[in-house]
This record gives sequence, structure tokens and C-alpha cells, in this order.
Amino acid sequence: MTSRMKKTIATLVAAGAILTLSACTQSDPATEQFLNNGNAGYISDTYQVVEIPAEERGEPVAFAGETEYGDAVSSEDLQGEVVVVNFWFAACGPCRVEAPILEEVYQEYKDAGATFLGVNTSDLADTAKSFADTYGVTYPSLMDVKTGEVELAFAAVAPMTATPTTVILDKQGRPAARIIGAVPDASILSTIVRELTEES
Repeated sequence: MTSRMKKTIATLVAAGAILTLSACTQSDPATEQFLNNGNAGYISDTYQVVEIPAEERGEPVAFAGETEYGDAVSSEDLQGEVVVVNFWFAACGPCRVEAPILEEVYQEYKDAGATFLGVNTSDLADTAKSFADTYGVTYPSLMDVKTGEVELAFAAVAPMTATPTTVILDKQGRPAARIIGAVPDASILSTIVRELTEES
């Protein structure tokens, strides 16, 4: 093989790799973000907080699953409480950053009519337990990686366009607010949870 042929083949291989990469980034923003910043599954410019007036909240979200400890949890078990549902996975950088913030608000309201529930979308139970130990998270998470049923149950009100995403359900189990992207500080989430616990 001549050196000219070797250069041609090398050029074609490189061009193919660039085209493959371009195809991923054009159709998959999560891949693009991962390649640029290392935050797989998190799109940094999607942060938003949306509060939903009581008259527009629609139907309760029905869901069920099993925690990292093997305990069954369903929406029926949580009726009458404000429920903060946080979608996350262990390799997600923003999930790590917001974990202590979520725990802080959980501790503030766990005896005031609110409960917190994670939904792990990518990991197995041991990984979720390790994450909880490392970041001081004391509330449970439903393990949704095998079935995706919990994520599907929430899809109508909070499509998972970014991880993390947090959905706050009112006492009737209806979506009252959603935070797309990492919770930046405790005050925002605390205010939402407090107002919902005070609703009649």
C-alpha cells in the first residue's frame, strides 16, 4: 500500500468519524452536552420553574414502584401529602449539586405534611444507595431503570427533557409545580412546598 493510499484511507476514516459525531450531536442534545461539558443527560440552558394554579392542575398522577431497599411505594400511599418527586441518576453532575438542597428542604418539611421521593432513571439499587450515602440523602428513590413506568406516568406533565427534573404534587396528587434542571437553592423549593402544605 502506497503512502498516498494510506493518507486517503486515514482521511476517509476521520471524515466518517466526524459525520457520525455530527449526527449524534444534531439529533441528541444530551450527547452534545456530554461531549462538551461531561454532564450526560443534563441540558444546562433548560432551567425553569413553572407553578400551576390549582384550577389548572388536572388529574392526579398515578404511579407505583419499588425503592432501592425493595419497599413498594405508590401514589395511593402518599395521598394527603405534598410530594416532591425528583428524577435523577448518579452520574449526573447537577443531580449531585442539588442533592444537599433537596435534603435540606426535605428535613424542613418532612413533619409538616410533605414527603420527598426520588426516581432513579438509570442506575441499579446499589448505585442509588451509594449515592444516598455519599450525598446525605435520607429519603427513598424508586428504581425506574428497568421499566420506565414511573417516568411514563409523569410524561404528560413533565416530559424528561432534562435531568434532573423535579415535580411537586399537591395534597390531591396533582402536579402543582415543576422545576426543570437543577434546583439552584433551597429557598425556591421551600417556598413552593410551604405554600402547598398550607393549601386547604
